[in-house]
Amino acid sequence: MNDALTILQKKLCNLLQDGLPICRRPYAELAKSLNSDEKTVLRSVRQLRDMQIIRRTGALINYRVLGRVSTLVAAHIAQENLREVVEAVNSLAGVSHNYLRDHHYNLWFTLQADSQREIKVLLARLSKRFRTEFYSLSARRAFKLDVRFDAGRNGPDFIGVKNSSPDLSGLKDKAIKLTNDEKYIISKLQCNLKCVAQPFDFLCNENLKIDDVLKIIKRLIDKGVIRRIAAIVNHRRLGFVANVLFAAKVKDEQIERVGKKLASLAMVSHCYHRKTFECWPYNLLAMMHNRNVRQLRQAVTNFTKTESIASFELLPTIAELKRQPVRQMPVP
Repeated sequence: MNDALTILQKKLCNLLQDGLPICRRPYAELAKSLNSDEKTVLRSVRQLRDMQIIRRTGALINYRVLGRVSTLVAAHIAQENLREVVEAVNSLAGVSHNYLRDHHYNLWFTLQADSQREIKVLLARLSKRFRTEFYSLSARRAFKLDVRFDAGRNGPDFIGVKNSSPDLSGLKDKAIKLTNDEKYIISKLQCNLKCVAQPFDFLCNENLKIDDVLKIIKRLIDKGVIRRIAAIVNHRRLGFVANVLFAAKVKDEQIERVGKKLASLAMVSHCYHRKTFECWPYNLLAMMHNRNVRQLRQAVTNFTKTESIASFELLPTIAELKRQPVRQMPVP
């Protein structure tokens, strides 16, 4: 699919992942940097959507500053129960991502809630209902949280943002107080923005003119509530067909150094120091993507050898079962 894209479409894929300019006519601003025009850029973006390379365009919200928490959940689900369990998990409002992986622990999903206690209750209900344990691997530290896939190269590389975070034990930042107008803007920006010349106009109402709307969006970005308003791409359609969860057992005194080094690899999109559970001693987890399975495995071999990691697992992705942002506040 990557080879079928025009040069303009490839550049747009990269720019849109970085984020839309916060102005009245963001696509016109993008057109200037591409030596193109607004009409051509809009047509190209719509084509990328029709090709399902761009999944959606909207606000990437930092749920932690809204007072919410999350965890990664793993479970072993028998094949005969898989459909029923997947339906139950995907029906939970706090589940954004759910994957089937090639491992004894074959179901992996992320779960958000208002507290760790709520997460514990939700997982206990699932465990009781399906008579199997759902394990919470909450994060102790994030070494890399963000990524942009590079549509412009035919090689194995992609643009990665080296994004380190402080200790995340507790996973609940101090919640930021929001005005009613800010809450309104956040609730509306959770949708898939229309690909039109003035995509922010729909946020206007009798109390908010477009200049007010743009000021509020910029303020929310400055506060860290909105990371950016950007396109989410389908990395598989860009050729990144090798996708695995890398899990390694690393000594606590080495976790920071090894975690940062792992996060620096271009093929790593997310990297966390996580809690473990019985029969799962792996405390360093990372998602890895590549256009070539052999190159990905070779990179893992090189890394584990260099860092003297003797115990690790590779969990290839078999199927994407859910990928949908969690609504952080109701749409009015």
